[in-house]
Amino acid sequence: MNERLRTAMLRQGVALEALAEVCGVEAKTVERWINTGRTPHRRHRWTAAKELRVDEVYLWPGTLERSDVRRTRAGRAELVEVFTDRASVPRELWLRLLSEAQERVDVLVFSGTFYAQTQPRVARMLADAAKRGVSIRLCFGDPNAPAVALRDREEGLGGTLGAKIRSSLTYYRTIPALDGCEVRLHATTLYASLFHYDDEVLVNPHAYGEPASANPTFHYRRLDGGTIADHYISSFERVWAEALPWSGDDI
Repeated sequence: MNERLRTAMLRQGVALEALAEVCGVEAKTVERWINTGRTPHRRHRWTAAKELRVDEVYLWPGTLERSDVRRTRAGRAELVEVFTDRASVPRELWLRLLSEAQERVDVLVFSGTFYAQTQPRVARMLADAAKRGVSIRLCFGDPNAPAVALRDREEGLGGTLGAKIRSSLTYYRTIPALDGCEVRLHATTLYASLFHYDDEVLVNPHAYGEPASANPTFHYRRLDGGTIADHYISSFERVWAEALPWSGDDI
């Protein structure tokens, strides 16, 4: 017997017939949920839990394990490809993602020099994307930030990372003036460079002492029930919220 379901109905004063009507099932079906411990269909669980003002997992604890399994499978299915290093990501993929984007392009890097090198007309491509209604958000490291100086020392760059950022920004001077486009500078520790195009995201994690180009890159595509792509997309949003706007002027 499902004592939790029976008790929740008693506490809320919801009769068997009333719950059956709300869920769109026969009264005998609800009776089986109570007396035999049968687990209802997902939409019926949600409806019953809402009507009884309790959590679905409280009424049917077994659904938690199945939810975790579904989440794990969906997360694995989100992974499209693994590249041994960022340099192995085909140029054609970078071009396709940018040229086919319909809703948004989000980029989070320190200098991102390679990004313009793999797409020599990157400013024009971004402008074209903006014209078709794509939201463009580019987030580079603040060359004066302590986090940039620290990464420079960790990678043994000899004080050149700030200069690389300034050089990279020259490709994007015209972008902040375009409708739907914004460039910001962040001062956070960069754990992974992120490249988000609609439902796809390339994640380039950083290993201590190694340049970003030498680290693996993971290509994810968002799926219903998956969490990995959204995990990194949310990370971008947190950095973006703290970053400061850049208008295209010298820094």
